[in-house]
Amino acid sequence: ADQGQQMQKTELKQLILSFWVFLAAGIFALCGCADNHGPDVSGPGDNDPTREESIPDGATKMTPETDHWPPVLHSPEWGQPVPMEGQVNTAGVEDAPVITPDGNTFIFFFTPDGNAPAQEQLVDGVSGVWWCTWGGSEWTEPERAHLAGEDEVHLDGPFAIQGNILWFGSARVGNYNDLDIYTAVLSGGEWINWQNAGVQINQTFDAGELYLTADGQTLYFGAQHTGTGVDLWRVTRNGQEWSIPVNLGAPVNSSLDEGQPFVSSDGSELWFARLSGMGYQGPAIFRSTKTGDTWSEPTEIVSNFVGDPGLDSAGNLYFTHLFYDNEGNKIEADIYVASRH
Repeated sequence: ADQGQQMQKTELKQLILSFWVFLAAGIFALCGCADNHGPDVSGPGDNDPTREESIPDGATKMTPETDHWPPVLHSPEWGQPVPMEGQVNTAGVEDAPVITPDGNTFIFFFTPDGNAPAQEQLVDGVSGVWWCTWGGSEWTEPERAHLAGEDEVHLDGPFAIQGNILWFGSARVGNYNDLDIYTAVLSGGEWINWQNAGVQINQTFDAGELYLTADGQTLYFGAQHTGTGVDLWRVTRNGQEWSIPVNLGAPVNSSLDEGQPFVSSDGSELWFARLSGMGYQGPAIFRSTKTGDTWSEPTEIVSNFVGDPGLDSAGNLYFTHLFYDNEGNKIEADIYVASRH
């Protein structure tokens, strides 16, 4: 029982920090490459492997029928969660889903082996941000979003999209920290103008996973809080700067870790991940609703190794689900969807 509890706490940390976990050691390899002491790497090119080609031989593709701990939904507002249709999910790790409000553009993080060290993911040519679009009847085949110069070594993961601006985390040379927040612009089917989000967000706030409200004026993010672990915080725009961070406090924050915030388009719902309060395995997805300036007591919506919630304007819920075997070994991760009734 103690081993299972420890595994759940560890996995909570991993989900709360999402793809930061994949990058934890990557900066050392990154700096090594920059100094010509690391592996011989190059930027994106035609010879990069496909996602399927990069997945290790013998990798297991999990299905709902083989899932030891399938997602459990606690609300009648949505249908049973199912793996996302189309070509997004593989036997690798699909994580950190970002869906545009119109439901027509889908962005996610991929790495072929969630148990591989970050140094390998940094240079494998496939780990990073991928995206696809809705073609009217199905999703297009995902393609990699190149978010750096051709010769720049980097490892990225998406957080939020506001209009045509993608907010993402990245390990690369020139950061304020090992891992920084960046933005990029979607224009003509390409991601351009990637740039660091600045010293205030990355150094002063030391922000982790974040979400920007639809009007672009309020930023919610997870960050360490002395004595209480990871909490959710809020800042608002003040001209070109951001205000002093405000801890959301109780009942949103608790003695547990909270992270991976998402805010609905109308600003009335705050979604996040926290260890299940109902006895299920690992992290769960919670929702809090806003009345005036007050957030309600969070309600557990989906349980069993889930995180990274996101909704489109129709209210369809997208999230990451991790698969484990009976011994607690991580197998893979997929994107799941619960359709709004």
